[in-house]
Amino acid sequence: MASSRPDSRSDSRSDPRPRRQRPPLDAKRLEELAIRYVGRFATTRAKLRTYLARKLRERGWDGQREPDLDALAERFAELGYVDDAAYALSKSQALSSRGYGKRRVEEKLRVAGVGEEDGAAARAHAESAAVEAALRFAERRRIGPYAAGVSDPAQRQKWIAAIVRAGHSFGLARAIARMEPGAEFDAEGLAEESR
Repeated sequence: MASSRPDSRSDSRSDPRPRRQRPPLDAKRLEELAIRYVGRFATTRAKLRTYLARKLRERGWDGQREPDLDALAERFAELGYVDDAAYALSKSQALSSRGYGKRRVEEKLRVAGVGEEDGAAARAHAESAAVEAALRFAERRRIGPYAAGVSDPAQRQKWIAAIVRAGHSFGLARAIARMEPGAEFDAEGLAEESR
């Protein structure tokens, strides 16, 4: 028997009722938004500023003077709510553990607005974990020594392209793609060969 109640999981976008207009932001509401954001997400000062600027565009401003988003982000960094260096290192570790290389890490840091100084440890980690990350990527994608069977030169070129797109150097990608399925290898030797 069918229920006469409306589906509570219905899509809110199809709701004909207009959305309630949110009040414009003032200094207190802006800081509350910032606190909620940094409480939920690991972030950088640049990402926090971008988020707050978007909220200001959406809701408007009702303060006496223009909001200083840079000062708010810097204050949160001083309080330890936002730590660009810790964010960068965490992002580098996460990407390396998933098999991505230094170029992919650098791109993510650039997008997140992490500066050179704050990203130094993250870049060093990505550099030191390059071979292990590339092998992890190869294993996940069944490339080179992890392949199911012998491949032709065209397949090896595709493997090289995939490894390079994952942010690894061409030399490392070529060294891994040239390996026969099931081949024994030494990570240090592989690092030397890829230089």
